[in-house]
Amino acid sequence: MEAVSQNAGVIAYAFWLTIKLFLIAGAGALVLGLLLAGMRVSPVAPLRWFSRAYVQVVRNTPLTLILLTANFGLPQVEIVFDFFTFAVIGLTLYTASFVAEAVRSGINAVPVGQAEAARSVGLTFGQTLRLVVLPQAFRTVIPPLGSVMIALLKNTSVASAIGVPQAMQEMYTLATRNSDQVLQILAAFALVYAALALTLSAIFRLIERRLAVAR
Repeated sequence: MEAVSQNAGVIAYAFWLTIKLFLIAGAGALVLGLLLAGMRVSPVAPLRWFSRAYVQVVRNTPLTLILLTANFGLPQVEIVFDFFTFAVIGLTLYTASFVAEAVRSGINAVPVGQAEAARSVGLTFGQTLRLVVLPQAFRTVIPPLGSVMIALLKNTSVASAIGVPQAMQEMYTLATRNSDQVLQILAAFALVYAALALTLSAIFRLIERRLAVAR
């Protein structure tokens, strides 16, 4: 474990970048996913078609390809950022498709009578979705959303494909420089990833219990 202890500061910074990447991409994916889910159940046909096509295409495209497309494709249309921002964009676009499906399943679980009652008192589609349907839907989608966010945390490792110096990139660098300690390095990084994932899982379980009590 000498290589790990001697590079503790570098490893801590790499994991901080991993957490930062997760938090920003996670927030973006939640916003975009909610928008896509709303479009998916919209009475406007073109919005439904666009959302359905987006979700189907992106969910079935490898994340590495999406990250590489963001990194090399966007500069072709004069959109230039640093590697970290490109990673955020790619992870957000990819994860949003899974968030959208999770939220849509929650929306479909809300009794139709709830939306009909809201429309009968004069609420618009947007108001019905925001004030009546989504608050109820969220109570049923916390577990799948937790799974999506844990998957995003692990997917941040793919950002090393475009040179973001997060945890997986640092692990590869350390393992290459210290070939006699590869197993120890892999074990140390695996333990930190597991701790982060378990912490995130516990947070979502707490949220689920809180919402269950609030019913």
